[in-house]
Amino acid sequence: MIKIISSNEALGAKITGLDLSKTLNNENEKIIMHALGQYGQICFPNQKLKTGELKSFSKCFGTLEINIAASSFCDKDHPEVMILSNIIQDGKPLGLSDAGQDWHTDMSYSKDIAFANVLYGLKIPRREGIPLGCTKFADMHAAYDTLPETVKKKLKDATATHDFDKFWENMRQRPGSKRPPLSAEQRRKKPPVSHPIFMTHPITGRKVLYANPGYTMFIDGWEEKKSLDMLNFLFKHQLQKKFIYEHKWSENDVIMWDNIGTLHNAVADYTSLEHRFIKRCQVMADKVLEMPLTM
Repeated sequence: MIKIISSNEALGAKITGLDLSKTLNNENEKIIMHALGQYGQICFPNQKLKTGELKSFSKCFGTLEINIAASSFCDKDHPEVMILSNIIQDGKPLGLSDAGQDWHTDMSYSKDIAFANVLYGLKIPRREGIPLGCTKFADMHAAYDTLPETVKKKLKDATATHDFDKFWENMRQRPGSKRPPLSAEQRRKKPPVSHPIFMTHPITGRKVLYANPGYTMFIDGWEEKKSLDMLNFLFKHQLQKKFIYEHKWSENDVIMWDNIGTLHNAVADYTSLEHRFIKRCQVMADKVLEMPLTM
């Protein structure tokens, strides 16, 4: 029997009673979609999945992206599945070691935005038995709801430009980074795009704050200083402690989160000798935007 257990925090829930290696029926898909809208992030503990099964589960919720900037870390048989890992084997990294290590929303830099991420944790770093490398989430429904009315009015119809290169370059500046600069071809395939700062969530029907420190560059049509000041205000507002939930990983967790209604940040509090190995799928928003499931 499927059971949804809330974290009783800002976000997050656990779903038990589902074996994700089996094909989902329509009712179970709808339960998961609604849970994502309500809780922002969900965890399916104690899963045993082959790579193809992870891909099949993820595809239930939309088209899967193939990451062109880190294609060398995609599974050779299932390129929709990306490897996140700090493990070096035979002198070569098994996966992208510094993925997501700042607050952001995946694919906000894309004309076609993402709906969800699905991550499967196979090896989790631990120190004295305590799991490291948690993933934090921030609630953008609550961030919008608590904005001053004056700010809501100013930004009612505003759009902002998002750029993939902003996050990539910020990561490249970190000590020890091995990320190369994006090639001209990669930049051509990922040009800056604009999105509304406030979006209506397709599942909840409520407004969310769709801006993030990782990719949002400026408010379109605003004078530079006013844009910077407003974005700094929004970034500080949306990362208040009361909006944040921290998921502490266990081996064989599958976690899934809603990119439209949350921000996330992968915390890098482990060393190169404390190994992490996670498989990841990126679900685009084509299905959820075509078939709204307003709660």
